[in-house]
Amino acid sequence: MVLQKPGLDLELVECAKPTVSSGQVLVEVSACGVCRTDLHIVDGDLSEAKLPIVPGHEIVGRVAETGAGVEGYDIGARVGIPWLGHTCGCCSYCLMGSENLCDRPVFTGYQINGGYADYVVADANYCFPVYGDYSDAEAAPLLCAGLIGHRSLKMAGTGERLGIYGFGAAAHIVAQVARFQGWRVYAFTRAGDRQAQEFALNQGAEWAGDSDKSPPVALDAAIIFAPVGALVPQALRAVRKGGIVICGGIHMSDIPAFPYDILWGERMIKSVANLTRDDAREFLALAPKVPVRTEVETLPLVEANTALRRLRQGDVSGALVLVPGI
Repeated sequence: MVLQKPGLDLELVECAKPTVSSGQVLVEVSACGVCRTDLHIVDGDLSEAKLPIVPGHEIVGRVAETGAGVEGYDIGARVGIPWLGHTCGCCSYCLMGSENLCDRPVFTGYQINGGYADYVVADANYCFPVYGDYSDAEAAPLLCAGLIGHRSLKMAGTGERLGIYGFGAAAHIVAQVARFQGWRVYAFTRAGDRQAQEFALNQGAEWAGDSDKSPPVALDAAIIFAPVGALVPQALRAVRKGGIVICGGIHMSDIPAFPYDILWGERMIKSVANLTRDDAREFLALAPKVPVRTEVETLPLVEANTALRRLRQGDVSGALVLVPGI
Protein backbone atom coordinates (compact mmCIF):
# COMPACT_ATOMS: atom_id res chain seq x y z
CA MET A 1 0.00 0.00 0.00
CA VAL A 2 1.78 3.09 -1.31
CA LEU A 3 1.42 6.79 -0.52
CA GLN A 4 2.02 8.72 -3.73
CA LYS A 5 1.06 12.16 -2.41
CA PRO A 6 -0.04 13.42 1.03
CA GLY A 7 -3.75 13.91 1.31
CA LEU A 8 -4.57 11.03 -1.05
CA ASP A 9 -5.55 7.46 -0.25
CA LEU A 10 -2.88 4.78 -0.35
CA GLU A 11 -2.72 2.79 -3.58
CA LEU A 12 -2.46 -0.97 -3.88
CA VAL A 13 0.65 -1.59 -5.99
CA GLU A 14 2.13 -4.88 -7.23
CA CYS A 15 5.93 -4.75 -7.21
CA ALA A 16 8.92 -7.05 -7.18
CA LYS A 17 10.13 -8.54 -3.91
CA PRO A 18 12.79 -6.16 -2.53
CA THR A 19 16.42 -7.26 -2.49
CA VAL A 20 18.80 -7.03 0.44
CA SER A 21 22.15 -5.26 0.52
CA SER A 22 25.03 -5.74 2.91
CA GLY A 23 23.94 -5.44 6.55
CA GLN A 24 20.25 -5.79 5.76
CA VAL A 25 17.55 -8.39 6.32
CA LEU A 26 14.52 -9.19 4.20
CA VAL A 27 11.49 -9.74 6.42
CA GLU A 28 8.21 -11.33 5.38
CA VAL A 29 5.61 -9.20 7.14
CA SER A 30 3.14 -11.02 9.37
CA ALA A 31 1.51 -7.94 10.91
CA CYS A 32 1.93 -4.16 10.92
CA GLY A 33 0.26 -1.87 13.41
CA VAL A 34 -1.46 1.33 12.28
CA CYS A 35 0.12 4.21 14.18
CA ARG A 36 -1.01 7.83 14.44
CA THR A 37 2.38 8.78 12.98
CA ASP A 38 1.33 6.94 9.80
CA LEU A 39 -1.74 9.15 9.75
CA HIS A 40 0.37 12.29 10.14
CA ILE A 41 2.51 11.17 7.19
CA VAL A 42 -0.50 10.40 4.99
CA ASP A 43 -2.21 13.68 5.91
CA GLY A 44 0.96 15.71 5.27
CA ASP A 45 1.44 16.89 8.85
CA LEU A 46 4.98 15.50 8.62
CA SER A 47 6.59 16.99 5.54
CA GLU A 48 9.83 15.04 5.00
CA ALA A 49 8.45 11.79 3.62
CA LYS A 50 10.40 10.33 0.71
CA LEU A 51 7.62 9.81 -1.82
CA PRO A 52 6.35 7.45 -2.99
CA ILE A 53 6.55 5.61 0.32
CA VAL A 54 5.14 2.46 1.88
CA PRO A 55 4.04 3.49 5.42
CA GLY A 56 4.15 1.37 8.54
CA HIS A 57 6.66 1.01 11.37
CA GLU A 58 5.08 -1.37 13.89
CA ILE A 59 6.26 -4.41 11.98
CA VAL A 60 6.43 -8.05 13.04
CA GLY A 61 7.58 -10.73 10.65
CA ARG A 62 9.98 -13.54 9.85
CA VAL A 63 13.48 -13.22 8.44
CA ALA A 64 13.38 -14.46 4.83
CA GLU A 65 16.89 -13.53 3.69
CA THR A 66 20.03 -11.91 5.07
CA GLY A 67 22.60 -9.71 3.37
CA ALA A 68 26.36 -9.99 3.54
CA GLY A 69 27.84 -9.40 6.98
CA VAL A 70 24.62 -10.05 8.90
CA GLU A 71 25.03 -12.29 11.94
CA GLY A 72 22.65 -13.52 14.61
CA TYR A 73 19.54 -13.85 12.43
CA ASP A 74 18.34 -17.32 11.47
CA ILE A 75 15.98 -17.70 8.54
CA GLY A 76 12.48 -17.85 9.98
CA ALA A 77 13.35 -15.95 13.18
CA ARG A 78 10.63 -13.58 14.40
CA VAL A 79 11.72 -9.95 14.52
CA GLY A 80 10.21 -6.54 15.12
CA ILE A 81 11.04 -3.43 13.11
CA PRO A 82 10.31 -0.01 14.68
CA TRP A 83 10.25 3.65 13.59
CA LEU A 84 14.01 4.24 13.95
CA GLY A 85 15.49 2.69 10.83
CA HIS A 86 19.06 3.97 10.87
CA THR A 87 21.28 6.59 12.49
CA CYS A 88 24.57 8.07 11.36
CA GLY A 89 26.55 6.95 14.42
CA CYS A 90 28.95 9.90 14.19
CA CYS A 91 27.06 13.11 15.00
CA SER A 92 27.35 14.61 18.48
CA TYR A 93 24.00 13.14 19.55
CA CYS A 94 24.85 9.61 18.46
CA LEU A 95 28.24 9.85 20.17
CA MET A 96 26.66 10.95 23.46
CA GLY A 97 24.17 8.05 23.41
CA SER A 98 21.18 10.07 22.20
CA GLU A 99 20.69 8.44 18.81
CA ASN A 100 17.01 9.36 18.94
CA LEU A 101 18.20 12.94 18.26
CA CYS A 102 20.55 11.96 15.40
CA ASP A 103 21.17 14.74 12.86
CA ARG A 104 20.87 12.35 9.91
CA PRO A 105 18.31 9.71 10.87
CA VAL A 106 16.28 7.47 8.60
CA PHE A 107 12.80 6.39 9.67
CA THR A 108 10.81 3.33 8.69
CA GLY A 109 7.72 4.09 6.65
CA TYR A 110 8.86 7.69 6.21
CA GLN A 111 12.20 7.73 4.37
CA ILE A 112 12.46 3.97 3.78
CA ASN A 113 9.61 1.66 2.86
CA GLY A 114 7.72 0.22 5.79
CA GLY A 115 5.41 -2.62 6.69
CA TYR A 116 2.21 -1.97 4.73
CA ALA A 117 3.47 -4.68 2.38
CA ASP A 118 4.20 -8.39 2.10
CA TYR A 119 7.95 -7.87 2.48
CA VAL A 120 10.20 -5.17 3.93
CA VAL A 121 13.96 -4.63 3.97
CA ALA A 122 15.54 -3.31 7.17
CA ASP A 123 18.96 -2.57 8.62
CA ALA A 124 19.74 -5.65 10.70
CA ASN A 125 21.13 -3.47 13.51
CA TYR A 126 17.72 -1.84 13.95
CA CYS A 127 15.64 -5.03 14.21
CA PHE A 128 14.80 -6.77 17.47
CA PRO A 129 13.66 -10.17 18.71
CA VAL A 130 10.06 -10.27 19.92
CA TYR A 131 9.63 -12.14 23.21
CA GLY A 132 6.67 -13.66 24.97
CA ASP A 133 3.59 -15.54 23.84
CA TYR A 134 2.19 -12.68 21.79
CA SER A 135 0.64 -13.42 18.43
CA ASP A 136 2.20 -11.38 15.63
CA ALA A 137 -0.77 -9.01 15.62
CA GLU A 138 -0.66 -8.60 19.40
CA ALA A 139 3.07 -7.85 19.27
CA ALA A 140 2.88 -5.23 16.51
CA PRO A 141 1.74 -2.25 18.67
CA LEU A 142 4.64 -2.87 21.05
CA LEU A 143 7.01 -1.65 18.29
CA CYS A 144 5.92 2.01 18.51
CA ALA A 145 2.93 2.60 20.75
CA GLY A 146 4.70 0.54 23.39
CA LEU A 147 8.16 2.00 22.82
CA ILE A 148 7.05 5.64 22.85
CA GLY A 149 4.94 5.01 25.92
CA HIS A 150 7.94 3.40 27.62
CA ARG A 151 10.20 6.35 26.83
CA SER A 152 7.50 8.80 27.96
CA LEU A 153 7.04 6.97 31.24
CA LYS A 154 10.78 7.02 31.92
CA MET A 155 10.69 10.80 31.41
CA ALA A 156 7.96 11.04 34.05
CA GLY A 157 10.48 9.99 36.67
CA THR A 158 9.14 8.68 39.96
CA GLY A 159 5.78 9.47 41.42
CA GLU A 160 2.42 8.12 42.45
CA ARG A 161 -0.23 9.76 40.24
CA LEU A 162 0.03 9.70 36.45
CA GLY A 163 -2.37 11.37 34.02
CA ILE A 164 -2.72 10.14 30.43
CA TYR A 165 -4.34 12.39 27.84
CA GLY A 166 -5.66 10.52 24.82
CA PHE A 167 -6.43 6.90 25.57
CA GLY A 168 -5.53 4.95 22.45
CA ALA A 169 -2.90 2.40 21.45
CA ALA A 170 0.04 3.93 23.32
CA ALA A 171 -1.98 4.80 26.40
CA HIS A 172 -3.51 1.37 26.90
CA ILE A 173 -0.01 -0.15 26.87
CA VAL A 174 1.75 2.40 29.07
CA ALA A 175 -1.12 2.31 31.59
CA GLN A 176 -0.35 -1.37 32.23
CA VAL A 177 3.37 -0.70 32.64
CA ALA A 178 2.70 2.27 34.91
CA ARG A 179 0.48 0.23 37.20
CA PHE A 180 3.12 -2.53 37.24
CA GLN A 181 5.59 0.11 38.46
CA GLY A 182 3.24 1.35 41.17
CA TRP A 183 1.61 4.39 39.54
CA ARG A 184 -2.07 5.25 39.96
CA VAL A 185 -3.45 6.11 36.52
CA TYR A 186 -5.92 8.88 35.62
CA ALA A 187 -7.22 8.87 32.04
CA PHE A 188 -8.45 11.82 29.98
CA THR A 189 -10.42 11.38 26.76
CA ARG A 190 -12.39 13.41 24.25
CA ALA A 191 -15.35 15.10 25.89
CA GLY A 192 -18.20 12.68 26.31
CA ASP A 193 -16.35 9.66 24.96
CA ARG A 194 -17.78 7.16 27.40
CA GLN A 195 -16.53 4.20 25.38
CA ALA A 196 -12.90 5.37 25.66
CA GLN A 197 -13.36 6.11 29.35
CA GLU A 198 -14.75 2.65 29.99
CA PHE A 199 -11.83 1.19 28.03
CA ALA A 200 -9.39 3.14 30.22
CA LEU A 201 -11.02 1.88 33.39
CA ASN A 202 -10.82 -1.67 32.07
CA GLN A 203 -7.08 -1.13 31.48
CA GLY A 204 -6.55 -0.24 35.13
CA ALA A 205 -7.17 3.51 35.34
CA GLU A 206 -8.76 4.39 38.66
CA TRP A 207 -10.43 7.49 37.20
CA ALA A 208 -11.42 8.48 33.66
CA GLY A 209 -13.00 11.71 32.48
CA ASP A 210 -13.16 14.42 29.84
CA SER A 211 -9.86 16.09 28.92
CA ASP A 212 -11.19 19.54 29.85
CA LYS A 213 -11.96 18.40 33.39
CA SER A 214 -9.68 18.44 36.43
CA PRO A 215 -8.66 15.14 38.00
CA PRO A 216 -9.78 14.40 41.56
CA VAL A 217 -6.19 14.80 42.82
CA ALA A 218 -3.11 16.74 41.74
CA LEU A 219 -0.93 14.67 39.40
CA ASP A 220 2.80 14.07 39.70
CA ALA A 221 3.15 13.74 35.92
CA ALA A 222 1.05 13.71 32.79
CA ILE A 223 1.67 12.20 29.36
CA ILE A 224 -0.11 13.67 26.35
CA PHE A 225 -0.61 11.30 23.42
CA ALA A 226 -3.43 13.21 21.72
CA PRO A 227 -1.99 15.61 19.08
CA VAL A 228 -3.86 18.57 20.61
CA GLY A 229 -1.77 21.54 21.72
CA ALA A 230 -4.57 22.89 23.89
CA LEU A 231 -4.03 19.95 26.24
CA VAL A 232 -0.62 21.28 27.32
CA PRO A 233 -1.98 24.13 29.48
CA GLN A 234 -4.77 21.82 30.63
CA ALA A 235 -2.21 19.26 31.80
CA LEU A 236 -0.10 21.96 33.47
CA ARG A 237 -3.12 22.89 35.55
CA ALA A 238 -3.54 19.24 36.53
CA VAL A 239 0.00 18.58 37.77
CA ARG A 240 1.37 19.65 41.14
CA LYS A 241 4.26 22.04 41.66
CA GLY A 242 7.38 20.32 40.39
CA GLY A 243 5.23 18.12 38.14
CA ILE A 244 6.12 17.11 34.59
CA VAL A 245 4.06 17.24 31.40
CA ILE A 246 5.39 14.97 28.63
CA CYS A 247 4.31 15.45 25.01
CA GLY A 248 4.50 11.93 23.64
CA GLY A 249 3.58 12.47 19.98
CA ILE A 250 5.69 13.38 16.96
CA HIS A 251 3.19 16.04 15.86
CA MET A 252 0.90 18.37 17.79
CA SER A 253 -1.28 21.32 16.91
CA ASP A 254 -0.08 24.71 18.14
CA ILE A 255 0.02 25.22 21.89
CA PRO A 256 -2.13 28.23 22.80
CA ALA A 257 -0.86 31.05 25.00
CA PHE A 258 -1.24 30.35 28.70
CA PRO A 259 -0.63 32.29 31.90
CA TYR A 260 2.79 31.92 33.51
CA ASP A 261 1.30 30.97 36.85
CA ILE A 262 0.36 27.47 35.62
CA LEU A 263 3.99 26.86 34.60
CA TRP A 264 5.43 28.51 37.69
CA GLY A 265 6.28 26.29 40.62
CA GLU A 266 9.00 24.45 38.68
CA ARG A 267 6.55 22.56 36.50
CA MET A 268 8.18 21.22 33.34
CA ILE A 269 7.17 20.48 29.76
CA LYS A 270 9.15 17.86 27.86
CA SER A 271 8.83 16.31 24.41
CA VAL A 272 9.63 12.75 23.38
CA ALA A 273 11.65 12.48 20.16
CA ASN A 274 11.69 9.08 18.48
CA LEU A 275 13.40 6.26 20.39
CA THR A 276 16.72 4.55 20.86
CA ARG A 277 17.67 0.94 20.32
CA ASP A 278 18.18 0.64 24.06
CA ASP A 279 14.55 1.70 24.53
CA ALA A 280 13.51 -1.16 22.25
CA ARG A 281 15.65 -3.74 24.02
CA GLU A 282 14.45 -2.64 27.45
CA PHE A 283 10.76 -2.52 26.64
CA LEU A 284 10.52 -5.66 24.52
CA ALA A 285 12.14 -7.57 27.41
CA LEU A 286 9.88 -5.88 29.99
CA ALA A 287 6.53 -6.29 28.22
CA PRO A 288 6.16 -10.07 28.80
CA LYS A 289 7.08 -9.64 32.46
CA VAL A 290 4.27 -7.16 33.23
CA PRO A 291 2.67 -8.82 31.26
CA VAL A 292 1.44 -6.21 28.78
CA ARG A 293 -1.69 -7.36 26.96
CA THR A 294 -2.53 -5.46 23.80
CA GLU A 295 -6.09 -4.96 22.57
CA VAL A 296 -5.94 -5.31 18.78
CA GLU A 297 -8.32 -5.50 15.86
CA THR A 298 -6.95 -7.00 12.65
CA LEU A 299 -7.81 -5.88 9.13
CA PRO A 300 -6.54 -7.09 5.75
CA LEU A 301 -3.60 -5.11 4.38
CA VAL A 302 -5.76 -3.91 1.47
CA GLU A 303 -8.02 -2.12 3.99
CA ALA A 304 -5.23 0.22 5.11
CA ASN A 305 -7.22 3.28 4.04
CA THR A 306 -10.18 2.14 6.12
CA ALA A 307 -7.90 1.69 9.12
CA LEU A 308 -6.41 5.17 8.70
CA ARG A 309 -9.86 6.69 8.30
CA ARG A 310 -11.07 5.05 11.48
CA LEU A 311 -8.00 6.25 13.37
CA ARG A 312 -8.59 9.78 12.09
CA GLN A 313 -12.19 9.63 13.33
CA GLY A 314 -11.24 8.19 16.72
CA ASP A 315 -13.17 4.99 15.99
CA VAL A 316 -10.62 2.68 17.63
CA SER A 317 -10.24 0.98 21.00
CA GLY A 318 -6.72 -0.26 21.45
CA ALA A 319 -4.84 -0.70 18.17
CA LEU A 320 -5.60 -1.56 14.56
CA VAL A 321 -3.24 -4.04 12.89
CA LEU A 322 -2.92 -4.81 9.18
CA VAL A 323 -2.30 -8.41 8.18
CA PRO A 324 -1.17 -9.37 4.66
CA GLY A 325 -2.99 -12.25 3.03
CA ILE A 326 -6.28 -12.24 4.96
